[in-house]
Amino acid sequence: MVTRMDRREWLRQLRGAVYRGDGAEVVGLLRTDTEPLPVWQLIGDGAAIALAQQADGARPLAADCVAALRRRDWIGDAELADQIDGLAGSGPMPLLRPLAVDLDVLSEILEGDPLTAGGALDLHTGEVWPRSVIDEGADDEAPDFDDVDRFRWVDGDSRDGYRDMIEFIDTVPDEGFADRLRVTIRGRGAFRRFADTLGRGREDELSRWFEFAGERKRGRARAWLADVGYRVGGH
Repeated sequence: MVTRMDRREWLRQLRGAVYRGDGAEVVGLLRTDTEPLPVWQLIGDGAAIALAQQADGARPLAADCVAALRRRDWIGDAELADQIDGLAGSGPMPLLRPLAVDLDVLSEILEGDPLTAGGALDLHTGEVWPRSVIDEGADDEAPDFDDVDRFRWVDGDSRDGYRDMIEFIDTVPDEGFADRLRVTIRGRGAFRRFADTLGRGREDELSRWFEFAGERKRGRARAWLADVGYRVGGH
């Protein structure tokens, strides 16, 4: 089993391997004796990289990931499972254009405080431009954000994030603590109070929340990307 410290370190290493595009390291991390965390969106991106690079051992791990994604069936899971099946040759490749975009960064402009979230996605490069950066004034080398063929503009929305808190609370086994969390999400400042309460003596639950919320945001960003005709990566 993954201990609290092992859990954090394993996830850190997996994120790094996916970010670097190191398929062999992804396979190595998923073949360890520790129990993989249920971060199937992140694992699936790693599996896609490993398949594209034809890393040894990628196919059985990718099949396990597809099965887990289809069982869970959160937003964005089906899109990722279809992409992995296409790369493995066990299904048709989705008719979506590849784009080298960081889903974690994309999710930051798709969700969050309406006063600070929002921005633009460069459909040529995959670069994400937060609205705050654009509003500060672009330099001479900045692209033309009015080019509708190149940029897709989005507005931030925090409603999905709020629903994530509600659903996470339903998974907390300590009913007394769950009731305390329900109180924290009433009114303004709910996200901060919720995280602060989790962080006071419940670091295991705080870590689980970050994993849960990260997966949900990543999946929603992937589904949004598919809706506008794109998928992650150059593979």
